[in-house]
Amino acid sequence: MLPLEYLLFLQIIIFLFISPGTPRVVIISYSMNYGVQKCIWTALGDVSANIIQATLVIFVIGSFFSDNPVILNTFKWIGVFYLCYLAYDIYNTNPNEVNTKKIKQKSFLSFFKDGFIVAGTSPKAWMFFPFIFPQFIDFSSNYVIQFLILIITYVILDFLSLMGYAILANRLIVWIKANPKIINTISACVLIFIAVIIVLIQ
Repeated sequence: MLPLEYLLFLQIIIFLFISPGTPRVVIISYSMNYGVQKCIWTALGDVSANIIQATLVIFVIGSFFSDNPVILNTFKWIGVFYLCYLAYDIYNTNPNEVNTKKIKQKSFLSFFKDGFIVAGTSPKAWMFFPFIFPQFIDFSSNYVIQFLILIITYVILDFLSLMGYAILANRLIVWIKANPKIINTISACVLIFIAVIIVLIQ
């Protein structure tokens, strides 16, 4: 059976994915510096972390973070420090020349790890799944099937939106050829800004 208010769920997550967030800032910069194909691994790392998060908060630790805010706070600071590291790394990366076949040396595992850690340490993600997912699940029925429908929908749309950002950013690489540091500077500043907002608000 379909989850409760499935169309509303679709509307919520589509709006969420359209709105620029930390994973999309990272994807944009990586697309311009390393190419769209390498971004597939970053996107896979992101959705892998989301699958683990959703499974844990629904079936294992649904109320754990609410009862233990110190643990969530620890995740927050890990995420903040990692965002600062990514901002530094992105700022110091020189974008590839347009149409060049030379790809910078960065392993697939490294791309996957970046996507996984950015999503996995996000307090926003840890709070999204316990607050949003249960609203669309009828726990008096077969809630496992409903959860699978929700998470599969979420992962597919998240992956497609991330790759959409990567493709769009890659199209703009001609524009930044004459201004190679602009997008890296903007991306780094946005990541630092997000980290500051997390510190002040989350």
